[in-house]
Amino acid sequence: MDNSLPGACEAQDRPMTPSLGAQQFPDRPFTVAEAREHGVSRKRLGARDLTAPFWGVRMKNDGESATSDDPSTTPGRCRAFSLRMPDHAVFSHITAAELHGLPLPRALRNLSSLDVTVPEGERPIDAKDIRGHCHRLDPIDIEELGGLRLTTVARTWCDLASVLDQVELVAVGDRIIFHDKPYATRDELARAVDAHGRRWGARPLRAVLPRLSDRAESPRESRLRMMIVDAGLPAPYVNPEIPCTCGSIHRIDLAYAALRIGIEYDGDHHRTDRHQWRKDVTRIRHLEALGWSMVRVTAGDLESPASLFRTLRDKIDERIRSLTR
Repeated sequence: MDNSLPGACEAQDRPMTPSLGAQQFPDRPFTVAEAREHGVSRKRLGARDLTAPFWGVRMKNDGESATSDDPSTTPGRCRAFSLRMPDHAVFSHITAAELHGLPLPRALRNLSSLDVTVPEGERPIDAKDIRGHCHRLDPIDIEELGGLRLTTVARTWCDLASVLDQVELVAVGDRIIFHDKPYATRDELARAVDAHGRRWGARPLRAVLPRLSDRAESPRESRLRMMIVDAGLPAPYVNPEIPCTCGSIHRIDLAYAALRIGIEYDGDHHRTDRHQWRKDVTRIRHLEALGWSMVRVTAGDLESPASLFRTLRDKIDERIRSLTR
């Protein structure tokens, strides 16, 4: 146990000055039991300069905690709860996905509650701000990251099937197997899906696994690709590299290479970043000089895609007709 608390035994029940408090309490979560062992009174532990992220746990409330221990972040809350979490429990589902750095929908990021799973046969954890789960946990499903016990990336992806739709599952799965910096391989995901058996989410997992791409570079690209295919259009190639006569290599988000039709998602930074905007204009000019027909997609197209789908169908039909003349 860290011995940075001994000075707290000199604490009085009156509130400490910030400087004195900073000397007496560590810049990390600590348990009430730990503080009591060092002579800190219960009244002192209830003072306003301390916060209680979970029952039996305290942290300084001065905004000076290390980033990894900040109770306003998921890692910080996990570190705080880990002090009272049973040894057989692990962080899982949405919480594990955040700890691994996987791309989640905005509405699921940095939730105040944490997902904690215990093995079958154990009682799910019932505590404030904890979503308790009870599922089969094999040793291969568990790892340690930054001192925290959590489900592996592959197992986490399977667990996310209970809260994400298929498009969102693909976006996370694409990131997991991304060829440049993969978290796991497609085969590892397949083995995890097999082990998932018939549990909740097994059917969508088996449905989306063949649809993952190891070349998608953003969740928006993944979502766009899925929407295009689900609309009955051909599956586009992901991020092909097109050599240009100027010597450059241009990459296109999605493409029908044989028809020379490219699809580009333009996020806000493409509009607000002047350098990026100029780069995009030059790149598209080069591609069009090579005979490519480019379709630029915005966030609005993702919300109301009917016009986008019509444009793509028209371009595909036009290119096919030109090839058969």
